[in-house]
Amino acid sequence: MLRAPLLAAVCLGLLTLAPAAEAAKPVRGAAPKNLHGFLLRADEPVDTSFPRTPSFAWNPVPGAIRYQFQLATSSTFRESGLVYSTSGTSPVAAPTVMLPWITGNPHALFARVRGITASATTQWSKPFGFDMSPGAAPKPLASEPGLLRWSPIEGADGYQVWFVDINNPTPKMETVFTNVLDEREFYTFHRTASWTSSVRWRIRALRTDRTDDNMQTRQNGLPAVGYGPWSPVYNSTNPPYLGGKIELGRTVSDVVSAGDDGSPAHRLMPAFTFTGDQAADGTSAELFRVYVFTDRQCLNRVFASAVFGGPAYAPRPFGPLSLPALPTSLPAARASYLNDGSEPDSYTFDGLKVQTTELMSPATPTTAVPADSDSNSSSAASPAAGPQQIQIGSGILGAPVDLWDTDWPGSGYYWTVIPVEAVSPGALKTSTAAVAAIGGTTVTVASAVGFSSGDTVVLGNTLNQETVTVVAVSGNTLSLASALKSAHGAGEPIVRSGGNLRYQDLELAQDVCAAGRVKRFGKNSEPALTAAGELFASGLSPKGLLTSGTNSQAFYGSPLVAWTPALGATVYEVQWSKKRYPFKPEPNPQNQNALGTLVLGTSTVLPLKPGTWYYRVRGFNYSLPTGAQQMSWSDPARIVVAKPKFRVIGGGK
Repeated sequence: MLRAPLLAAVCLGLLTLAPAAEAAKPVRGAAPKNLHGFLLRADEPVDTSFPRTPSFAWNPVPGAIRYQFQLATSSTFRESGLVYSTSGTSPVAAPTVMLPWITGNPHALFARVRGITASATTQWSKPFGFDMSPGAAPKPLASEPGLLRWSPIEGADGYQVWFVDINNPTPKMETVFTNVLDEREFYTFHRTASWTSSVRWRIRALRTDRTDDNMQTRQNGLPAVGYGPWSPVYNSTNPPYLGGKIELGRTVSDVVSAGDDGSPAHRLMPAFTFTGDQAADGTSAELFRVYVFTDRQCLNRVFASAVFGGPAYAPRPFGPLSLPALPTSLPAARASYLNDGSEPDSYTFDGLKVQTTELMSPATPTTAVPADSDSNSSSAASPAAGPQQIQIGSGILGAPVDLWDTDWPGSGYYWTVIPVEAVSPGALKTSTAAVAAIGGTTVTVASAVGFSSGDTVVLGNTLNQETVTVVAVSGNTLSLASALKSAHGAGEPIVRSGGNLRYQDLELAQDVCAAGRVKRFGKNSEPALTAAGELFASGLSPKGLLTSGTNSQAFYGSPLVAWTPALGATVYEVQWSKKRYPFKPEPNPQNQNALGTLVLGTSTVLPLKPGTWYYRVRGFNYSLPTGAQQMSWSDPARIVVAKPKFRVIGGGK
């Protein structure tokens, strides 16, 4: 029998993992060795420079029941230099902060780890020095007239493009979340080669500094800018603009699609290209609008572009150009580059008011694990959406200008281009429908159809006639810019004498689609990859060794899993299930039993109990509308967690 002191020691935790073939015996106080960073698997070739926050791994310490891990800007880990710290039971760590771009000679960031046994704490490991380097700026890709296109950068959340030759009065820069940008500044109200033949630009990748609610971002408050380096100055050249009948071209993003079933689906929101400037009746236009529909008849509209000039359009999340609102402003618009702003009133050919998708309110970002519609659990038993895990700064998302996934080529989107004309409002008559008192700022009219903000109207009969400006129209009520100077009775005339420009479609989308001016494209979000032959997984083997990529073998304790960044994704969700199919996500006890967890980076440590598991990953695209930001799931990956084996390592008679 074990004597009481030995039994007490065992109960205190002097039970440790017993490797089946341990080559070396435990050494009390030995620090963890071989600490290093990696992106996908711990057995990657050792690197000391990373473009995004890496994961970390080290050789396990026999007898360790927990590890403490730290990142700092000081190799001595002074308190003011601590950037991040965490603890866990496996010899791996997945930091939840965005690390700043920082380089040194030889290194500027340092990691260290120590093990904690049941009775002691080891020395800290030797610091692992590394740098964070953003890598090269995006490079131009082959494109179409009027359109910039560049190589997507892995892990980038967006891009900022600088039009080098526009200062109005500050440098003109545009932010987008795809890899294309139209040249509308150069073409809108400009058609000559002196404006459009050469466009100089620079570009840099953007990353969003998100905050994990459970771990404050960067302990010491060290700033981390959200951009990479500017590219060199690139030059985009364009041929002269050719008129003629409007002909639809290709859709362009990370791929180029001609619209046929053999074309690939877009992973990013595409740009739309075309040639010509004439409506079907031969009327020439200098402005255009792109519409996107879910049906071939072009009835169910899901996207309306801004009004623009040029042979290409790519959605912008932060609004359209500030088009001239008054006829007298047109000469100035033709002589300068337009700033960003708000679009004046726009109408379809049949008189319906149009608001560009670029002016929609920003979507609410997904910051908590959503309720899972894919689960087979009953609604009563299924956990609801989890608690908020992530904070996203306000004002950085813009309008939801992306589109939902389709089952391409079986289904997709239909698009067309409509010519637009800036129209000066003509005479329009109505009459008052109720008494309007002196000092009033509203007038009820018999019909407000055709009236809009900015209209100048003459109100009243000869003896009480006055000129007023309409600032808003609601139902049959006109709101005025100033108080009435005279009283007006019911039935008095109201005549529009002038007003703001309005932007009028010259054709009906339904008609041009029926005539054949319509094309298709598909949109399928990119799934993250969790394996390439073997799993992107690392952790402790049942033999007590650091191991990676084991599809058939097992991990002991909590494994770290990683994945490749998905184009368009800002954050990621990870779920795990006991079955591959049907995949039934298990509640996460570390996240108030939500069905999984949200992750800021591209790795996480799974809180799995012993057994065979399947896990999957998907991104969230914040350029999609609220509640519909989920991207494609990865294929479920199998991972095995072994039961622990114990033996007594102390003893006595």
